[in-house]
Amino acid sequence: MIAAIILAAGLSKRMGQPKMLLPWGDTSVIAAIVQKLVAAQIQPICVVVGALKDEIAEALGELPVQLVFNSRFQEDSMVVSLQAGLARLPDEIQATLVVLGDQPQLPVDVISLLLDAYNRSASALIVPSYQMRRGHPWLIDRSLWSEVRSLAPSDTLRRFLNSNAEKIFYIDTDLDAVIQDLDTPDDYARYRPEQ
Repeated sequence: MIAAIILAAGLSKRMGQPKMLLPWGDTSVIAAIVQKLVAAQIQPICVVVGALKDEIAEALGELPVQLVFNSRFQEDSMVVSLQAGLARLPDEIQATLVVLGDQPQLPVDVISLLLDAYNRSASALIVPSYQMRRGHPWLIDRSLWSEVRSLAPSDTLRRFLNSNAEKIFYIDTDLDAVIQDLDTPDDYARYRPEQ
């Protein structure tokens, strides 16, 4: 079984407003990425939230997710959020996707490619790549979860991937969505779907 952990506890400092709640088509940024995971038949889906937990819960409505509160969200650490998500996954889960909450333009096809690669390979890390640039989401096998749990809040997920570079199985894709996220108002204006 493969789960998904959506990292959505960030403070949206560069955006200047809560980016998870911004409109995206006929829904919100956070609901759009959850809908992609649901379409790919991922379950369970954990959404790690911080200060906006109530607002995000409302935005997600009846979508089949489990909200996980990162009580240390003020540290603005993706590592701490991922650790909080891992702590809530059931024992039968073999691997999890690590998904950015601000990547609503991600095609379902990319998720399917990652799942297929994991099922076909013995790799502990599956990462999409666009023109030699590492992207998201990526998939991490349970065998590496203890290493993630031991990371310090000051560590970064990039450093974790770099330290496990020999274990990464890259999926080359011509979809630049894997390297796009919504950090700034310009990003939002550039990637937002036509209304």
